[in-house]
Amino acid sequence: MQFSEHWLRSLVNPPLTSDALAHLLTMAGLEVEEMRPVAPPCSGVVVAQVLSVDKHPDADKLKLCRVDTGQGEPLQIVCGAPNVAAGMKAPCAMVGAELPGLRIKQAKVRGVESNGMLCSARELGLSEDHGGLLALAETAAVGQDIRMHLALDDTLFTLKLTPNRADCLSLQGIAREVAALSGAPLTLPPMAAVPAAQDNQRSILLDAPQACPRYCGRIVSGVNARAATPDWLKQRLERSGIRAISALVDVTNYVMLELGQPLHAFDNARLEGSIRVRYPHAGEQLKLLNEQVVTPSANTALIADEKHGARALALAGIMGGEDSGISDATSELFLESAFFAPAAIAGKARALGFSSDASYRYERGVDFDLQRKAIERATQLILDICGGSPGPVVEAVSQTDLPQRAPVRLRSARAARVLGAPLGVTQIEKLLLSLGFPLRREGDNFLVTPPPYRYDIEIEEDLIEEIARLHGYDNIPSPIPQGRLAMLPLPEERRTAMQLRHQLAERDFQEVVNFSFVEAAWEKDFYAHPAVITVTNPIASQMSVMRSGLIGGLIGTLTANLKRRTRRVRVFEIGRCFLRDAAAQPVAGFHQPLRLATLCAGPAVPEQWGVETRNVDFFDLKADVESLFPAQSLRFEKLAHPALHPGRAASIVLDGKDIGMIGELHPQWVQKYELASLGNLAPVVCEIELDALTRQLLPNYQEVSRYPPVKRDLALLVARDQPLQTLLDALREAAPAIVSDIQLFDVYYGKGVDQNQKSLAFHIVMQDTEKTLADSEADLAIQQLIDIAVKQFAATLRSK
Repeated sequence: MQFSEHWLRSLVNPPLTSDALAHLLTMAGLEVEEMRPVAPPCSGVVVAQVLSVDKHPDADKLKLCRVDTGQGEPLQIVCGAPNVAAGMKAPCAMVGAELPGLRIKQAKVRGVESNGMLCSARELGLSEDHGGLLALAETAAVGQDIRMHLALDDTLFTLKLTPNRADCLSLQGIAREVAALSGAPLTLPPMAAVPAAQDNQRSILLDAPQACPRYCGRIVSGVNARAATPDWLKQRLERSGIRAISALVDVTNYVMLELGQPLHAFDNARLEGSIRVRYPHAGEQLKLLNEQVVTPSANTALIADEKHGARALALAGIMGGEDSGISDATSELFLESAFFAPAAIAGKARALGFSSDASYRYERGVDFDLQRKAIERATQLILDICGGSPGPVVEAVSQTDLPQRAPVRLRSARAARVLGAPLGVTQIEKLLLSLGFPLRREGDNFLVTPPPYRYDIEIEEDLIEEIARLHGYDNIPSPIPQGRLAMLPLPEERRTAMQLRHQLAERDFQEVVNFSFVEAAWEKDFYAHPAVITVTNPIASQMSVMRSGLIGGLIGTLTANLKRRTRRVRVFEIGRCFLRDAAAQPVAGFHQPLRLATLCAGPAVPEQWGVETRNVDFFDLKADVESLFPAQSLRFEKLAHPALHPGRAASIVLDGKDIGMIGELHPQWVQKYELASLGNLAPVVCEIELDALTRQLLPNYQEVSRYPPVKRDLALLVARDQPLQTLLDALREAAPAIVSDIQLFDVYYGKGVDQNQKSLAFHIVMQDTEKTLADSEADLAIQQLIDIAVKQFAATLRSK
């Protein structure tokens, strides 16, 4: 909604600057989206009259003008405007005048002295029109400052209204708000009834009362459709963003802006019989004023007359038809002022591919008591501008179909409690009355009847919101919240996700946060789920399914970094995954576990002189994973996973439970997702259930031996396909009590070892807390380990 500040101040003029007025409106919920001056700054420009026009002696297109500026002797000014003529009045920039981007100086033009400049609208910054001088009204006072004459010290306000505030789609509605907010007196335009001067009238029939419960019409005869629109009215229209067309059309647009009531004028000579508001017949078509031929839907109301049975004249509340529109030849018009129900208009214009100022207002709600006042106001303006003789106002109304305004009870104590402000009953009553709300006081409560222009007042909370707006949001106290807080217990056997984040950051990982919506291809490639969870209304085509794991997002992060020539990537994400599970809680049918996933790619360590550059591998990430489980023993078992390289993937097992997986990305996906630039080694990834990571063992005291340990190395030859974990588990289980640790430190294939075998070398530590171990005790323990390896795995002792 765009309007002129001068127009608003003619209705209500609070003692506020333009900026303060904009702030007042914005804080009351009527956001001022833009403020801009009508014209850029200029000075030294006055109203002037051209006394005579002669040819320039040395230029065919230039003219010598004698100009009266009201300041003594006429000035000689050289002008090239094609429309300059003796007797016309136009803006004249005097010597020394400041125009946008230009300062006027005394100059010679083709040898002839020029003492100023006659101006076009473009030179004043009013428009881009520079086809000729800006012609002023004959009544303009010569010598008057042009800024005063054209009211250029005006500001255009643009409001960004919410759909519920249709009452502010008019100057009257905005003025009503400003008066209530500032306390300034409100002066509304006169809307006295215009007495009928003739008996011509048309009957009105409401065949669709649900869509149009009130319709007012009036015939005005003997109008001069060619009459010029007054400058003041044209100026207000143009500064509201509406182009002036003709006096009759301009009056209807003006009243719509002033009061908020759309009007339409028909050429009465083109009408026959009664005016009917009805629904369309099957296949009925109508050519609109915008020359668009439309076929209205069955629930779109039409305005029709009785020509040829029932001819459609207009789309009710949207746009008039071309056949019945007014023109310069119109001498008698039929003026329409109606109320159309918002539900009957909403979406109809958009469905036809256009919009109109009338439909914009009707679909949000128009004051249903305003129609007769608006037609009287428009009639008076038409008579003042175009002359004519008005007939009586004919009104058809269906009271049962008009909107009902049910009273709303407001409890003043609840209003004060909700707002947190000490508002008294008298103060609340004053605020409501300032808005023009009819009310009845019942003790400390009020029974408020919403006025017909306020469709947004339905419940008690709506009234409380009005009180808050008028009282001022800035005036509502903002006390610091107070409450009793209890520290939540954090058991020692649990650690938080934030602690895990810090631990991973200390190991040179960076956290990423990816969308839970992912590409369907990621789910197919990395998890091979037969039944993914699809998103009903995805925000993008590449976000059409819910992720069942985090690997896809990390691969996407890696791809984005590689495209930006980042060679070393170490990232992790903690996020929720989404799986189908009929027995899952709390959302039946879906399991939503939290998981941690990491990805490493590129060099194992940043490039430096002290360490040889090598790519990260499976065992680097395995070490990172083991660091997250202090004092706990993880098992890594062979795994086949669609995302991982066969033979270079393992499941992570803790206390006999599978808690995740780790491995190199499958070569197929390395190729598909263009990760080959990493070199010979693919990125390594892992994904672990967060619940397992947040559990940790309580500290457990163990006596530290005061006696020296005995260390032995044991090299065994086993089958080449023998899994290490199975052998290691058997050795640890069978080890005597004095064996405190068994660790693999070497794997060997090659010379001296059969091609079907491999050599596994273990570092064995033995220690007793009560005595120093003898060699015989250590030898016996080693022999027991050898016997287990030989018996269960057909191992042999490697001698060299």
